[in-house]
Amino acid sequence: MSRKPTAPGSRRDMDLRQWLGHLETTDRLAVTKTGRKLAFEIAGLANRHDGSRALVAPAPDGHAGGVVISGLLSRREWMAEALGVEPGTLLSAFEEAAQSPLPVNEVKTAPCQEVVHKHDIDLTAMLPIPTHNEHDSGAYITAGLMICRNPRTGIQNVAIHRLQVSGPRELGALLLPRHTLSFFTTAEEAGDDLEVAIVIGASPACLLASQAIVPMDFDELTVAGALGGAPLDVVRGISVDLFVPAQSEIVIEGRCRANLRRPEGPFGEFPQYYGERADRHVIEVSCVTTRQKPLFHTIVGGGLEHLILGGIPREATILKALQDMFSCVRDVHLAPGGTCRYHLYVKIKARHAGEAKNVLLGAFAAHYDIKHAIVVDEDVDIHDPEMVEWAVATRFQADRDLVVISGSQGSKLDPSSDNGFGAKMGLDATVPLDAPEFRFKRIRVPGEQELDLDAVIDPDAKLASLLGS
Repeated sequence: MSRKPTAPGSRRDMDLRQWLGHLETTDRLAVTKTGRKLAFEIAGLANRHDGSRALVAPAPDGHAGGVVISGLLSRREWMAEALGVEPGTLLSAFEEAAQSPLPVNEVKTAPCQEVVHKHDIDLTAMLPIPTHNEHDSGAYITAGLMICRNPRTGIQNVAIHRLQVSGPRELGALLLPRHTLSFFTTAEEAGDDLEVAIVIGASPACLLASQAIVPMDFDELTVAGALGGAPLDVVRGISVDLFVPAQSEIVIEGRCRANLRRPEGPFGEFPQYYGERADRHVIEVSCVTTRQKPLFHTIVGGGLEHLILGGIPREATILKALQDMFSCVRDVHLAPGGTCRYHLYVKIKARHAGEAKNVLLGAFAAHYDIKHAIVVDEDVDIHDPEMVEWAVATRFQADRDLVVISGSQGSKLDPSSDNGFGAKMGLDATVPLDAPEFRFKRIRVPGEQELDLDAVIDPDAKLASLLGS
């Protein structure tokens, strides 16, 4: 695995501000004029630059000291670059970090606590929180890492949840049936609130680690440490007994209130549809800490940054699960066209008849979100959707190679499903093992890839002179 060399006690990845500086020096940063509107305009600008440049919007809507940033990690190559690994080793690097986490390192003082607000808290007055999509119910925190503890064991969990600004010091939270909700339910059953800390402006490693698919009682900040090759510095919260990344920009501390639900939503989600309005969990804010001049990171729902952050950890987990079951599996890819959740491409080197169909069944078992899976041969680039489509067009027959599983669990955010209850489809787009060799022989022009175009193309040639006119 190719990584940057690491000096003792140092990290080989970049923190948020280092990464922004690197994007600027490599012409991948778009800085707006001051005074952009928090409602819709910043999200629109971020979407217009999605995948090409990160966005920096200083002093939006009169927030003189506020800066909104977005689109920091909207290409998977950028994530690899920020972590100091080659793009081709990104999945193995992530899986290695998840398998070999590093304990966090507690510090007593931290940049994220340079400014402390305990009284007169008004979130929208203090922080430049954007409104993204047309029918969103208001301003949302979308790139906040929510940290909480298991009330039974005391071990932390880190995850990203959408957070609606419902009042000056109140947030509405969508908690899906995962670890955070499990911890809250335990606390609520005991009649207690659940302490939370919401970290905004975290490093690329922390952002990616927050999406790791790991067992209960596995602190994702230890994965962030392993991704950078050194323990992550953390500091204890001011009003909550939780550890947060010391180098982060903003920390909102509070409690998820027991036996209290209020309306939250609608909100534009990753499938590029709205999550509906419903009574959901409520967080009461007790303290806000920031750097002197904090950066507010926002992730626009359904954009590439949103999709890639969720997709890479899923790919790593799915790849390991499939390789543990099938020695023929070479690589996997969750396609952006399938929202980096629903469409999975699997590359294999088939050795036995029917092997591809077994891989399809294993893929559906590897993660319940997978709705459609396509298995292809080694000669197909699974990161090129045209190549995958070509394999389906020329190697797939529906009456022979189609697998359909009805009545299965999927994503609750898939609007075509019945609250997640739906069907799955697998396509075996591999060459049949008993096919005659020449039947599926791919055409190629000998020496094409070795041609030096700069040496043979004349950039100054004009057609008219060649035609004698």
